Amino acid sequence: MNGLSKGFGKVEIALRWDPSPSGEPSTDLDLVAAPYPAGDPHGDPAYVVHFDSRSPDGTIILNRDSKDGQGFGYDEVMTLELHRLDERYARVVVGVVIQQHRTRRTFSDVGNPGLRIREGYTVLAEDDFGGVPGATAATVAEFVREGSGPWEFRPGVQGFDGDPVDFSRAMGTARRA
Repeated sequence: MNGLSKGFGKVEIALRWDPSPSGEPSTDLDLVAAPYPAGDPHGDPAYVVHFDSRSPDGTIILNRDSKDGQGFGYDEVMTLELHRLDERYARVVVGVVIQQHRTRRTFSDVGNPGLRIREGYTVLAEDDFGGVPGATAATVAEFVREGSGPWEFRPGVQGFDGDPVDFSRAMGTARRA
């Protein structure tokens, strides 16, 4: 990033997948985002945004939530308004969780999963979770900044195997390079 860059402002994370075959339990994927304070960017998140929640200041919003993948195109959409996020936050981590209802599911069990991250019409990253087939959750993006500087995007899908609650606690640990 050069000195003239304004960084990232409003970013959209979108998730899609095919519904489960007839007669099988539905597949439910969820987007999760967590901002981390500048004083401890790899510690506990300030809060976690997921289904049925939003950030206290309205800068992170789940615009669309699907419990079964039955939609047109992207079924789950989250907006991060990084340009409005308070300076006390230095890092935002975004993840995807497969809800574990009646059947244990990994990304290899999800029909045609897809992820798109974009700012405006510019696609920043796309993925199909093929690199983490045995995972039950994954971090998919990290946005970081120094002080009041511009937000930088660090792409990469990193798998996690475990309970969704454990994932929300572990998703902010330092990412592998």
